[in-house]
Amino acid sequence: MIVHKRKVVLVGAGMVGMSFAYSALNQAICDELVLVDIDRKRAQGEAMDLNHGVAFSPSSMKIYAGGYEDASDADIVVICAGVNQKPGESRLELLQRNTQVFGSIIEPVVRSGFSGIFLVATNPVDIMTRVAYELSGFNSNRVFGTGTTLDTARLRYLLGEYFSVDPRNMHAYVIGEHGDSEFVPWSQAMLATKSVVDICEQSGGKFCVEEMQRISTQVREAAQKIIEAKKATYYGIGMAMSRIVRAVFSGENSVLTVSARLRGEYGQKDVYAGVPCLVNRNGVDRLLELNLTEEERKLFADSCNILQENYEGISL
Repeated sequence: MIVHKRKVVLVGAGMVGMSFAYSALNQAICDELVLVDIDRKRAQGEAMDLNHGVAFSPSSMKIYAGGYEDASDADIVVICAGVNQKPGESRLELLQRNTQVFGSIIEPVVRSGFSGIFLVATNPVDIMTRVAYELSGFNSNRVFGTGTTLDTARLRYLLGEYFSVDPRNMHAYVIGEHGDSEFVPWSQAMLATKSVVDICEQSGGKFCVEEMQRISTQVREAAQKIIEAKKATYYGIGMAMSRIVRAVFSGENSVLTVSARLRGEYGQKDVYAGVPCLVNRNGVDRLLELNLTEEERKLFADSCNILQENYEGISL
């Protein structure tokens, strides 16, 4: 009997990439994991280190350092590679340098015969995912980014704490840019099937909408606080990536706020932004358009405009 092997090629063996790899190993996300990095010796060392823990994991995963040619029969290529911002360097200059990095990755991956799914985690993730889409020539459902999946997880964790409820029973989303212009459409936030706004209004002062706004700010500023404390964020996004990859391999039809290409939803076209999507073996199977208020639609449009302006400033 021929059994299909779930194969992932990870490009970028830095802290984010290896947090994903470690999470994937512990959750038995795939059967074969290839580590690709410009520093091949580092990739080899990381593969050795992970392999020494296979005996303690629920997986018999095959892990090794490789090259872009290994993508030829891969199901998913996860991209975490990118350059860091230099002192005095503008956001646009950083984007341009990362665009060049992506050109050096995506062209040989596609040339290898790869026909799977690109998952992008490199920041600024919405713009870099759009760059990957344009460079690859793939259908947009097979090129998407981590988007606001981690932001949404942070939101649900904080809401769970506030309402003393399991975060998995909080149904709320962070949408738009994975960055300063992201926001929470509170009109769509639910505790089980009850509106969070209604709960606040009916609680007799126990819960309040003003506190919701404070939570929203906490979510938006979380990454910066972590960076101030420990210089970088990587565990949370690594686990978010594992969650997305599992949704693909398992054909879960899970709703995740990945960075996807908009095709008229919310009045936006072509721009990539974090929105609730149905994720399965097809990648982004479809976008689930929320019934936003007029104010929320404006916030989303403003966020998309920022992403569009930044994208137009780079050359592919």
